Amino acid sequence: MADAVTTPSASDREHPADGAVSGAGIDAVITPSVSDRDLPNYRFRFLLLILAVVFCAVASFVVGRFSMSIHEVVLLLLSPVFPVPEIWDDAMYSVVYNIRLPRILVAFLVGAALSTAGAAYQGMFQNPLVSPDILGASAGAGLGAALAIYLYLGTGAITIFAFVGGLVAVGTAYAVSRLVRGNAILSMVLAGILVGSLFSASISYIKLVADTNDQLPAITYWLMGSLAGATMEDVYFAGVVIIIGIIPLFLLRWRMNVLTLGEDEAKSMGINTNLLRLVVIVCATLITAVSVSISGIIGWVGLVIPHFCRMVFGYDYRRIIPAAVLMGGGFLLLVDDFARTIATTEVPLGILTAFVGAPIFAYLLILRGRES
Repeated sequence: MADAVTTPSASDREHPADGAVSGAGIDAVITPSVSDRDLPNYRFRFLLLILAVVFCAVASFVVGRFSMSIHEVVLLLLSPVFPVPEIWDDAMYSVVYNIRLPRILVAFLVGAALSTAGAAYQGMFQNPLVSPDILGASAGAGLGAALAIYLYLGTGAITIFAFVGGLVAVGTAYAVSRLVRGNAILSMVLAGILVGSLFSASISYIKLVADTNDQLPAITYWLMGSLAGATMEDVYFAGVVIIIGIIPLFLLRWRMNVLTLGEDEAKSMGINTNLLRLVVIVCATLITAVSVSISGIIGWVGLVIPHFCRMVFGYDYRRIIPAAVLMGGGFLLLVDDFARTIATTEVPLGILTAFVGAPIFAYLLILRGRES
């Protein structure tokens, strides 16, 4: 039996008790012992992360062309629950509750969903270079949205079409992979690449035949990712689906530790690896599809943030999954704040995440190579 849940990082090797197998059997692997010294350390890191996310959320209310102070924002947010002095006007109330609150909630939900899906995919495929769109979910959602815009449908229909398109793309990739003999993981990845390329070509065709004055700019801007039109309806729709998708990932995070040992090792411990992988992929795909459906295609979040989670919290998925939720949500809040302020016109999120994510990922690769 292996001595650890996953390949330990340098910090994990300094504290072998955190990942060491404490006894025989599956329980020894899925519940690695944590020393009394390390547990408060991780709790303190989570506390700092929570405080950082709360600070980013509150600061996001202040950022924008309509200026207001943190004091005014806090009183506005507390007003439905506590009796506070009304020092705001109708315009300020409308900006906070009708524009910025939905946008902040959607930014956190989308960032949390993409980073959690990325962490889950990387664990299931045992590849740190896997991203949430590996099975074609983003391309499918993009095709659904492009088709809805081409048909002159409303905003709600665009969201529904994008969501269904993402699910159809992944379902098609899974069906194709089942027809291929050989390594199931490799077959699914290759099928995802195939389906993604097909759907991307379909998007290009729709852009080719779309009206250049109206439809083409709308399709292009949507594909670059934005939260400018976020509403509370988006929050309700995405929030329910994302919570439903994340809960199983949170509950199964200890089994993900076992799967990182390898297929044969996990099966020898009584884990149904095919069922586990299917459940994780379905949940990760579900939250990816709904995220893309309301925000457009936002890259790099699901690829880079899980690496930061492993750097700060180690390789234990019992910590990686909740850390990905918080860190991904906070990261996209910051990116969205920059998107609203760095230029006179709003910059699409997909552009900013690429500018930020690519150099960071390059740094991580160089750092990891030097450590190796």
